[in-house]
Amino acid sequence: MENLPLNNIFIRSKVPSKKLMIILHGRGDSSHGFTFLPEYLNIDEMNYLLLDAPYDYYGGFSWYDLPPHQLEGIEYSRNVLTGVLDTLFEEQFNAHESFLFGFSQGSLLTFEFGARYEKVLAGYIAVSGYIYDADKLLQEMNQDVKASNWLCTHGTYDEVLPFSTSREQVEVLQNGGFDIAFKSYAKDHTIAEDEIIMLAEWIKHIKT
Repeated sequence: MENLPLNNIFIRSKVPSKKLMIILHGRGDSSHGFTFLPEYLNIDEMNYLLLDAPYDYYGGFSWYDLPPHQLEGIEYSRNVLTGVLDTLFEEQFNAHESFLFGFSQGSLLTFEFGARYEKVLAGYIAVSGYIYDADKLLQEMNQDVKASNWLCTHGTYDEVLPFSTSREQVEVLQNGGFDIAFKSYAKDHTIAEDEIIMLAEWIKHIKT
């Protein structure tokens, strides 16, 4: 889509639809890294927009800098994503039928951006990531997203972003009244085939 501020790959649905899944990759990757996902999910009425993050990173892209210097990039990426989704949901797609999917750094943005965004989406999927500041997120989030569908998954063998950190941060949100399903997988810092099968079923069971 040429009118967006981020480079992207758009994959049109097999059946005409205003449903959209926005996909946010991890550090050092690009939109090309998740072009396999639509075929695996096999949802005929879903359009897909795969975005490149705004910062160059060793041949790929990133959404923010390495710890402890994340915040400036996170806030910048949140602002850019706000503009992107505002444009998408003006006429072309329906927010209430759409999904936000993020892996690793993209998972963090799914929380840090998605929970603050003024429009409520049909569902949010955060895979193998973490939350920058769970307590602050509870204070600043759009309270209406608590009624939406949230799914967070993480690998118990993840050596890049520890499983225990992700689980503890999600528990902070859950204890704050944020209804999030958390699922663990025996995997490292990746996305597993049985996980994708579960994601497809989870999405298909959401009524939009």
